[in-house]
Amino acid sequence: MLENEKMRFSKPAMRILENEHRYLTYLMDEWHAIVLWFEHRMLDLEEGRKQLEKLRMQIIDFMVPLKKHTEKEEEHFFSLLGTYIGFEQGPLVGIQEEHREIEGYIGHFLYQTEGDLSLLTLDEIQEAAKNAGEAFEVLTVHFIKEETVLFPMAEQQINRNDLTRLCDKLNTLIS
Repeated sequence: MLENEKMRFSKPAMRILENEHRYLTYLMDEWHAIVLWFEHRMLDLEEGRKQLEKLRMQIIDFMVPLKKHTEKEEEHFFSLLGTYIGFEQGPLVGIQEEHREIEGYIGHFLYQTEGDLSLLTLDEIQEAAKNAGEAFEVLTVHFIKEETVLFPMAEQQINRNDLTRLCDKLNTLIS
C-alpha cells in the first residue's frame, strides 16, 4: 500500500479484504500495462507474441492470489453478510455474478493463448489482449463496488462477535 494511501475501513475483517484489493490491484496494474501496449503500440507481430507470452504468464501468476481472495470472500464474507442482508436479491447477487464474469474473461484469455503462440495472427493476439483488458475493467469496478457498498454495509450491520470470527477466518495469506 502506498504511504499516503489511508485504510478506509476500521474493522479488521474489512481491512484484510481492503489490503487484498490493494495487492491484487498492484498485480493487475503490472499486466494491464501490457494490455495498454497492445491497444496503443502493437504493430510488430513478433513483439506482439513476446508481449502476449509475458501477459499470459503474469495473468497465470495473478490467478493464484485472485482465486484465494475470491474463495475467502464467497466462503466466509458473503455467507456471513448474506445472513444479515439476504442472499436472493440485492448487492450480493450482482457481486457474485461479477466473480463469474471475471473468471469468464480470464478463462477465455487463457484458452485463446494456450498452445503455440507463434501460430496466432495479429487479430487473434489483439482479441486475446482485449479479453484481458475486459477482465481488468470488470475487476476494477468490482473492487470499487465491494468497497463502496458491501464493506461499509458489513461494518454497519454485522455484529462485533461475528466480525471477530470473520476476521479470524479471513486472516490468511493469498500470495
